[in-house]
Amino acid sequence: MTNTKVYLEIVKQLREMISADNLKSGDKIPSERELSERLNVGRSSVREALRALELLGLIETRRGEGTFIRDFRGNQLVQLLGTFILQDEKAKLDVIETKNLIEMDLLRLVLNRADKEQLMKLKSLVEADELNDDQFFYQLIELADNYLFSRIWLILKDYHHSLSLKNVEYKRDSYLMLIEALVKKDEKKTLTVYRQLRNLSVFTDKY
Repeated sequence: MTNTKVYLEIVKQLREMISADNLKSGDKIPSERELSERLNVGRSSVREALRALELLGLIETRRGEGTFIRDFRGNQLVQLLGTFILQDEKAKLDVIETKNLIEMDLLRLVLNRADKEQLMKLKSLVEADELNDDQFFYQLIELADNYLFSRIWLILKDYHHSLSLKNVEYKRDSYLMLIEALVKKDEKKTLTVYRQLRNLSVFTDKY
């Protein structure tokens, strides 16, 4: 089982455990160590699952006290998370579409925030074949300097990998073209190259 699938399975088990233990808003959940032993998984995987639930507003960590269930009655994110866990066809399409939209918005941020020197460093890494697709876009997210974008993208990336889609090999030249457009501060060219990279040409008007 891949790390991504382990992570998603933990999130699912945590939801089931909360229901089975009849935990309510304000109740404390077991520690990372206890959860690791109870679910028979590594603590690092438990930690990532808890971060995802915290980002979605389902739990909160209080320094020195532990992690507690939040009052999420009426919060649609609970249903949203459940849908992703089930991974029906609509959820799969939503994950892919939302990840693409997030990546396009982060490119717009990079256009405004990154300088040429930063982009040239990224170009050097690409030319040295040191980055895969996830690593390339994570570097761009670092340049976008938006923590929430970063957390949302990381979670969407994990869900995206869990969908068992056909692996796509991206060409180094596509990344270099994208960097060139960013250096020139050309938004139209940047988004055009991105659409070609993700094979979204048919969705030009929509995006």
